[in-house]
Amino acid sequence: MNRKNSAVERTATPVLDDIAKQIIEQLQQDGRMPYSTIGKIVGLSEAAVRQRVQRLADTGVIQIVAVTDPMQVGLFRQAMIAINVEGPLEPVADALAEMDEIDYVVVCAGRFDILCEAICPDDEGLLELISTRIRTIPGVRNAETLVYLKLRKQSYQWGTR
Repeated sequence: MNRKNSAVERTATPVLDDIAKQIIEQLQQDGRMPYSTIGKIVGLSEAAVRQRVQRLADTGVIQIVAVTDPMQVGLFRQAMIAINVEGPLEPVADALAEMDEIDYVVVCAGRFDILCEAICPDDEGLLELISTRIRTIPGVRNAETLVYLKLRKQSYQWGTR
């Protein structure tokens, strides 16, 4: 399966069997777990696990990435920015998604139209992002910034429920 076709395959909802769910749960505990170890846990060969993991990645079910602590890599200011929009939401969400400092964008219902998370080196970087880039996107009516003071929990181990 080549990467060019992966965007097309991601449009279909994949069906996960119990073994695929078990593999995902093992990788959520340790993304570097050897396929041979996963195979022993789920009852497959190393090669079969490798093929299944590749298929899960190609179809967009999983991503295996290194998650950093922003503070440890010099990014000392994190914030959630809640945005209200006049007009279509997608162009604003797309513009936010293109910004390097924004790592999370969600269109939502409720008091705000869009939520996004920003990770910046410092307060000056956050101020520049909000005042000269986010607030100037056509359609942005207002942006409320919620500065993170302390991260108490961040987990990627919700399993496959």
